[in-house]
Amino acid sequence: MNEPPIVVIYAHPAPRRSRVNHPLAEALAELPHVEVRELYNLYVDYDINVVAEQRLLSTAETVVLLFPVRWYNVPALLKLWLDDVLEMGWAYGPGGTALRGKSMLAVVSAGGQADAYGPDGAHGHPLADFLLPLEQTALQCGMSWMPPIVLHDADRVDTDAVALHIEHVARHLAAPPLPPETQEWPASETTGEDVQ
Repeated sequence: MNEPPIVVIYAHPAPRRSRVNHPLAEALAELPHVEVRELYNLYVDYDINVVAEQRLLSTAETVVLLFPVRWYNVPALLKLWLDDVLEMGWAYGPGGTALRGKSMLAVVSAGGQADAYGPDGAHGHPLADFLLPLEQTALQCGMSWMPPIVLHDADRVDTDAVALHIEHVARHLAAPPLPPETQEWPASETTGEDVQ
């Protein structure tokens, strides 16, 4: 069996309550060239099988990190996965060439509205600023950082907007490369409604 060229590392601490990420992960798992790794299902004890994860990553062309933003960061298990799996000597540093030439993409949901992320917004910075550690991780590993795909207002968007987001992500994974600009999906753009 051929290994999938795209590996999705899906991390949601409460996947059954997820309105966006869990249905998206299920849809992506149906694509023939994609393997979805549901971290909170695989590693309920937080004991990550580093060898298995590295073996899968070594055969992938693109690594997708799928997660909800939690306090301006990735969920805890995804952070542990990054720390454990992307080891010095394997992913970076002397002899660490296993990921060189591959791509990394963050597919992110955020509860805040798009205008909350910016110098004048509630969070004071664009969402891309909070993803800089992931971008630097990719670059440190010799990977290409792809522009993130973001769904804003994820707690409140309607089911049509969620379906559109799922279709958008699946379409881009089916036919890379992604466009050069960051794909941000505020509720006002996906639903046609004004968001206050």
